[in-house]
Amino acid sequence: MYQAVPSAAPIARWRDRALSPEERADSLIAEMTLPEKLAQLVGVWVGASDEGGDVAPHQHDMEEPPDLDELLPSGLGQLTRSFGTVPVDPALGALSLARSQQRIASANRFGIPALAHEECLAGFAAWGATAYPVPLSWGATFDPGLIRRMAEAIGRDMRAVGVHQGLAPVLDVVRDARWGRVEETIGEDPYLVGTVATAYVQGLESAGIVATLKHFAGYSASRAGRNLAPVGMGGRERADVILPPFEMAVREARPRSVMHAYTDTDGIPSAADEALLTGLLRDTWGFEGTVVADYFGIAFLKVLHGVAGDWAEAAALALASGVDVELPTVKTFGEPLLRAVEDGTVPEALVDRALRRVLAQKAQLGLLDPDWDAVPAALAGRRLDDPRELRGSVDLDRPENRALAREIAERAVVLLRNDGTLPLRGPRRIALIGPNADTPTSVLGCYAFPVHVGSQHPEVPVGIELPTLRHALAAEFPYSEIRTATGASVDGLDTSGFPEAVEAARQADVVIVALGDRAGLFGRGTSGEGCDVETLELPGVQRQLLDALLDTGKPVVPVLLAGRPYALGRAVTEAAALVQTFFPGEAGTEAVAAVLSGRTNPSGRLPVSIPARPGVQPSTYLAARLAGPSEVSSTDPTPAFGFGHGIGYTTFAWTDLAVERADATTDGAVDLAFTLRNTGDRSGSETVQLYLHDPVASVVQPVQRLIGYRRITLDAGEETRVRVSVPADLASFTGRDGRRIVEPGELELRLAASSTDLRLTATVRLDGPVRVLDHTRRLHADFHSA
Repeated sequence: MYQAVPSAAPIARWRDRALSPEERADSLIAEMTLPEKLAQLVGVWVGASDEGGDVAPHQHDMEEPPDLDELLPSGLGQLTRSFGTVPVDPALGALSLARSQQRIASANRFGIPALAHEECLAGFAAWGATAYPVPLSWGATFDPGLIRRMAEAIGRDMRAVGVHQGLAPVLDVVRDARWGRVEETIGEDPYLVGTVATAYVQGLESAGIVATLKHFAGYSASRAGRNLAPVGMGGRERADVILPPFEMAVREARPRSVMHAYTDTDGIPSAADEALLTGLLRDTWGFEGTVVADYFGIAFLKVLHGVAGDWAEAAALALASGVDVELPTVKTFGEPLLRAVEDGTVPEALVDRALRRVLAQKAQLGLLDPDWDAVPAALAGRRLDDPRELRGSVDLDRPENRALAREIAERAVVLLRNDGTLPLRGPRRIALIGPNADTPTSVLGCYAFPVHVGSQHPEVPVGIELPTLRHALAAEFPYSEIRTATGASVDGLDTSGFPEAVEAARQADVVIVALGDRAGLFGRGTSGEGCDVETLELPGVQRQLLDALLDTGKPVVPVLLAGRPYALGRAVTEAAALVQTFFPGEAGTEAVAAVLSGRTNPSGRLPVSIPARPGVQPSTYLAARLAGPSEVSSTDPTPAFGFGHGIGYTTFAWTDLAVERADATTDGAVDLAFTLRNTGDRSGSETVQLYLHDPVASVVQPVQRLIGYRRITLDAGEETRVRVSVPADLASFTGRDGRRIVEPGELELRLAASSTDLRLTATVRLDGPVRVLDHTRRLHADFHSA
């Protein structure tokens, strides 16, 4: 395969590994023509206009894909989704990518390959790759270390087949659960989102993959929860809710890429927001990587936002604001930008600024090295002349991947309610009812390959094992008789299946009802990108089916396989137990079965609140007093189950709170300690959550907000002393003048099992002057237990 230069050739300065990536980039820029420069700032999506069109419908108003024979002599910045556009055997995909890289490098005079990027939201989005739980399930684990392990595994698989960049994680904070992309988020709390996403970035980057923070910033706060709708939040909400996860990830994980959001905030599109993409991200936070466009996002400055009159103006706005790379394919950064630079409308220095970042990143990845080779690790040492010999030789769903997917799924299962029916003790007859009872893909989100791409190719096998809940229960309860009835579809209105479902329930000892969503894209599902909803009522007639089953008087256990929280009506108080999962991935049904049997003690906690009523959105636990119930409003947003809620098969006692340091200055810290004891008869995990309540502040504050947490596992009867040091920095907020401050005064530190289950409260005081903080402030409380 292709090597960059013959071994005997003189080494150009930009190939010298002894120089810094920036020095190498500068020396190469000096040798490049303007067309060669611009070619490094764009991607190309081969096949997207035909076989891949259904996964990117926004190609309206876009021209035909570029002629590669014309484009490649100038070079190419990125290759878009070689694996994630159509189903392809991983080994053959790696070979095809290697040959594409050989063609690209051979065609340009510098021998520079492209940077290949892929989606990896819930696993590498490739045929046959492990489908892990969606990010909302990551949040439910409250276990950043576990998510880091997952990301590292995803990164290793991507790197092995020649991929360089992953378009994940999503750091959007849920503000309205009607938004279709809730499943892609980690939760409704910025601290939880920040800690889990930071761990994901660390894992992906440790495997050599460029992690991409998205969507910067505010995408999830769109009005009415509609995809790609305007955002109307104020600067304080943006600063205190939306931006902190990005800030934490940039500071602590050093990601090498950020993707701008589609949306505009108060009339300023993110792709044209220089204060955001350059002033805050780079000048203040010190980000040094590349900013890439969300797909077609630069062109949207003209066709959707109306802030650019033509393609050249759109390119100029984005480039000046800080966007470095146009994805997924060349449009505005091609001929329109070339003309704008040549006629003096756009300074070439702006092109060079973006190009320096792009080339420095390629140097970091080894793509400018003299011994660069197109053959990825997965194909090293193999014969490449006969593709038939390669088919099936690369396994992206190895047993260790599947075991990790199952571990995450098990820790993400949230037991909401239990009257003692669970764990099931070998029931003789089980009725398994519902639209997700026997559907393999009911555990997958919209960016899992079998849904995102595979659904457009029904003739192609799924590529991974997806046991249905029926199969998982049969394996878990081999001596039980299991009768299955669908009852209704996910979103249809047909109730003709109700009688069969009710009769099956009446003859059973226990009824398990598999409800929830069908993931899809742009209206083809009930959850996923572009699948927004008007209320949080269960789709279709699922609630009516659930009510009919509750009427039988049998113990009913709803199991939610969903992408967002839904109002569950009577089941909140009448169901024997309630089990909530958020698209738990390929091993998800096995995880659910293990919880139902008691083989796994559930330890998941809600990353989003479960509403009591379907029409109270937008609603989040992270809200001020005015957002709560009152005598002057006829609606009540109180959730059925609050953020952080979850129970298991053991109990914990929280006792002996000691405030070891109650008074501190506004630049100090306070120390707490308490005893946590497992008072049940089996091992289990408790998630200690630390909330801050600021009774009096100069601007309105949330009633409480999460500032720390720690999962603690104890055997039956075991206890531990938990110590927490809380820096005053965690009490900071954005003041009236837009600066982040810590004010003196009394605070409540609430140690809690959830946002609605406070166990111990300490009143502490901060003394001293109002203190102004910057981005170097402390971000975490210190937890220790022994």
